[in-house]
Amino acid sequence: MDEARFGLINWHKRRYGPKGIRPPWIVRRDYEWMWLYAALEPATGESFCLYLPHLDGVCYELFLQKLSQCYPDDIIILIRDNAPAHIKQDIKLAQTILPLALPPYSPELNPVERWFLEFRRTLANRSFDTITDFQEALTAILKSYWQDPAALKQLSNFPWWHQAVNQL
Repeated sequence: MDEARFGLINWHKRRYGPKGIRPPWIVRRDYEWMWLYAALEPATGESFCLYLPHLDGVCYELFLQKLSQCYPDDIIILIRDNAPAHIKQDIKLAQTILPLALPPYSPELNPVERWFLEFRRTLANRSFDTITDFQEALTAILKSYWQDPAALKQLSNFPWWHQAVNQL
């Protein structure tokens, strides 16, 4: 699991145009944000996502509560980074959630980061008037992965990841 900040300031990727003419860029400078908290199962492509307003211990704890409610009969090994909100001492974890921390400074080991990269690529060079419009566009991308879990599995189920989970 991890979370990513998304907002009205867009990302840019290369654009092509006729030689000698600079392609136009759509630029927004409205500072409005929301956070997408996401957990995924690389072996199956199943995912759980929640939009929340902040990155803090309260929102993180709410995400974990909703995750455990969604999977009440499963034991969840929650791979997480060492963000301050994740390692806060007074967070109440459900008994079915077992946290496992990634080594420091290693976001490339977290499969959900690869998913966030795809969101940013898809939404690059686009501008949105409101955060609600942005959420609708992001939700449409999420739905494509929910309808086709094999695509998420292909994106996140690295062979070394699958071997490590099987050894646990």
